[in-house]
Amino acid sequence: MDVVVVGMGAAGCAAALAAHDAGARVVVLEKSGAEEAGGNTRVSGGGWFHHDDPERAAVYLRALCGDRALPEPVVEAWSHGTRQVSAWVSSLGVDVGPHGHYNSAGAEYPELPGSDCYGGLHCVEGILGHGRLFAVLEKALRDRGIDVRYETPATRLTTDSATGSVTGVVTAGGGRITARRGVVLATGGFEGDPELVRTHLGLEDVPVWGSTAATGDGLRMAQEVGADLWHMDNMMAVNGITDPASRHGYFAMFVHSRAVIWVDETGQRFVDEFVPSGHGQALIDGRYVLHPHRPMWVVFDENTRSAGPISGSADVLPVGWNVLMNGYRWSADNMAEIDAGWIQRGDTLEELAAATGLPADALAESVSAYNAACAAGVDERFGRSAATLAPLLEPPFYAYRSGPMLAWTNGGPRRDEHARVLTADGTVIEGLYAAGTVSSTFSWAKDGGFHIADAFVFGRIAGEHAARRVI
Repeated sequence: MDVVVVGMGAAGCAAALAAHDAGARVVVLEKSGAEEAGGNTRVSGGGWFHHDDPERAAVYLRALCGDRALPEPVVEAWSHGTRQVSAWVSSLGVDVGPHGHYNSAGAEYPELPGSDCYGGLHCVEGILGHGRLFAVLEKALRDRGIDVRYETPATRLTTDSATGSVTGVVTAGGGRITARRGVVLATGGFEGDPELVRTHLGLEDVPVWGSTAATGDGLRMAQEVGADLWHMDNMMAVNGITDPASRHGYFAMFVHSRAVIWVDETGQRFVDEFVPSGHGQALIDGRYVLHPHRPMWVVFDENTRSAGPISGSADVLPVGWNVLMNGYRWSADNMAEIDAGWIQRGDTLEELAAATGLPADALAESVSAYNAACAAGVDERFGRSAATLAPLLEPPFYAYRSGPMLAWTNGGPRRDEHARVLTADGTVIEGLYAAGTVSSTFSWAKDGGFHIADAFVFGRIAGEHAARRVI
């Protein structure tokens, strides 16, 4: 083969299509079976960031990076490449259109320079989720006759002993596949590997919103041949509820009632629960920080319990593994999940403390102080908006532990503007490329649709560059 692509999410599919269209013979190795292939792309919203101004987009990306600056050639490749994504997806033979909510909501960080570039979220036919984007990509591979091998995880890269350049891969079954021109790693992040999550994010026993097949395979393979790493402490996490029998979690949206607080293991409230935030970060005390970034107990009362489902089903938000792949529909009154033990219950705050292991006095004080803030209409301690201040008054009381829930990680092998993987001294590892969340562009904050756009941009760059690589 000329090009071997490892993984078939947005980045892997884009790389394979670009390499094929550049004249290369391509094979795609997918870890999962056909029914679960596609990683997070399959269960994502399937929308990408759209804009018409690369110069302003570059300004916005630099601002989002803060003091974690990216190399300027990477910024330029991203800002110009993301402008072309909608046209490229359209070229696959589907209609592309704006998603109404994201096109009217504007940028998630409107206070940052360059945010005026944000042109909304574009999707296949303007419809979010339901696996529609992955279906388009899978069909495009099939229509081109590209060789896709499901249930074929790659475990190791092969290299030329004289030059150190990457020459192919070894599969879990022991097979060797030669890549004359290059290997593209598009294996997703490491959110599905508890050890890597513990080491790089400092989190223990956290649920995953998307595919648990994202276990850092590409990261490890790249490290073994000398790759440097970047962005390893960056992630997107959300408030999520775990089914103890599964590693997958449910996004807790609380759209029907805001009578809810977060407390830590000491029973103390520690943050504005509804601070405006982007895809992973929020502006708190003058700094853009991960939000949420730590384990917490989410506490609410009977009024919130009875107001409506705290996690949306596919008709509300068609995103996430449990919703799309397992077909789970959250109960309208939350009772099925309470009865299943996913959410703890207490007729009093003291009983709830006993059920959760939280200190009773501290929990009671946190609720009392919060209720006083609601009565005053001012949250002096954390600055929560008065519009979201709803007291916890009506027993029974409820709580669940959020890990928090990982949507995806951002760190992996460092790469350049051509998606080539680099060593610590900046040397190119010839024949090795990375794209997608195995090696996200985003060093810190990111907006809606950024990850799919990034995967397409650097997937296409990787595939084309590998196909044309001089050997």
